[in-house]
Amino acid sequence: MTKYGVVALLVLIFAVPSFGKTSKNTYPASCSDLWPAVKDVLGNAENYEVQESDDTLMVAAYKVKHNVHVTVTGALTQRANHVALVGKGAECEMQVKSNYSGFEHDDSGDFKKRVEESFAKLKGEKPAEPAKPVDEKK
Repeated sequence: MTKYGVVALLVLIFAVPSFGKTSKNTYPASCSDLWPAVKDVLGNAENYEVQESDDTLMVAAYKVKHNVHVTVTGALTQRANHVALVGKGAECEMQVKSNYSGFEHDDSGDFKKRVEESFAKLKGEKPAEPAKPVDEKK
């Protein structure tokens, strides 16, 4: 009986990561403003390998570099994640379908954090207004 319990536990351990879920986050910006941040994050070859990307639809499929799983049969697999931007009026909803979230990695949460950091950085890169001349009389 213990043998069957161990087998069932092993199946659950390796099967749970395969149940992907979609996380949705809404941003107070247009999708055309958010898409460059998504592309910037996916352009990081250390973290991601882009499989497909469509600038018109603002969708992409990508693999996370650390996201390698061992299946029950012992084969190594790497599952693709997906991101899509969906306009919601003046806001943009980022939908991330992540196939893995566990103790060591939170693919969806990591991706969201990186996009938010990139978006803030890109917003800050807009040309600043010229500085006002200093009044030397004071």
